[in-house]
Amino acid sequence: MNAIVVVDQIWAIGREGRLLFHLPADMEHFKKLTTGGTIIMGRRSLNAFVEGKPLPDRRNIVVTRNADLVPPGVEVVPDTESAVKAVEQDDPDNVWVIGGGSVYAALLSRCRRVYLTRVETVAEGEPDTYFPDLDHLPGWEIESTSEPMTDNGLTFRFVQYINRNLVPKA
Repeated sequence: MNAIVVVDQIWAIGREGRLLFHLPADMEHFKKLTTGGTIIMGRRSLNAFVEGKPLPDRRNIVVTRNADLVPPGVEVVPDTESAVKAVEQDDPDNVWVIGGGSVYAALLSRCRRVYLTRVETVAEGEPDTYFPDLDHLPGWEIESTSEPMTDNGLTFRFVQYINRNLVPKA
């Protein structure tokens, strides 16, 4: 299982149920990586990130205790442990945790890699949702970093982290 996320310089990812940045190049990157796979998200991420509709060409699993708030085409599980059980037969390299903050926190230790888009700024306003700081978590290290790119006036890099607790050094 992997996680995919966009963070600012202080690891903020959201504010009031919304993403902090609109980066079309990052969305293309996200689509390229996750198409054909399974995505796991919380209900608020479904509503905010994917406008309340399941993403096409992916198996959509939503963690929520209120299935009435989820549209058709989405598999509902009551908690993250149920999500893990639901993907036991899936290729772990093609299972993606896509948010929100509590789903990331609950499943991060099970992720082999994090595909992170690091925006080289601090988001405006008051972010209220953060991703764990992988630079200070034992076992996590940077595997690769792209050259800087600019989109919508923002500079960012694609950074791939590897969880050495799950993937030993070669």
